[in-house]
Amino acid sequence: MRPTLQITVDCTDPRVLVTFWSTALGYVPEPPPGGAPSWASFWRSIGVPEDELPDDEDHTTDSIVDPEGVRPRIWFQLVPEAKVVKNRVHLDLQVSGGRTVPLATRRERVDAEVGRLTELGATRLRILGHEGMDYYGVVMHDPEGNEFCVA
Repeated sequence: MRPTLQITVDCTDPRVLVTFWSTALGYVPEPPPGGAPSWASFWRSIGVPEDELPDDEDHTTDSIVDPEGVRPRIWFQLVPEAKVVKNRVHLDLQVSGGRTVPLATRRERVDAEVGRLTELGATRLRILGHEGMDYYGVVMHDPEGNEFCVA
């Protein structure tokens, strides 16, 4: 059997990242399996100890899924510590259309997406590429400071 892929992001507030990344990627919050009324009740039903359950009984989700079922599930894992160093792995959001599209058009597309993501709570860090280079991208932070690129 081939493995499936899940992306896991450590964070201190999964609800913030579920909202940000589901909107950014066109994903949806993942409902609890088997018709469970909440994730807490589902986890309890499979034996997760009470001290590992979220404080919020109405906790909705800490994961998002592609509504078309094609792209990987993303799980926002609650951890006690805040991010302190650069990510070793990051997401790249490809929105430009690729090198067959004129550079000026690619820049417009990237800048439009950067603007949209900034409105959702992301922060623009720096531009990738320089004058004379046939590449344009922007490094950003999500609301918890995780790096990602838009290109």
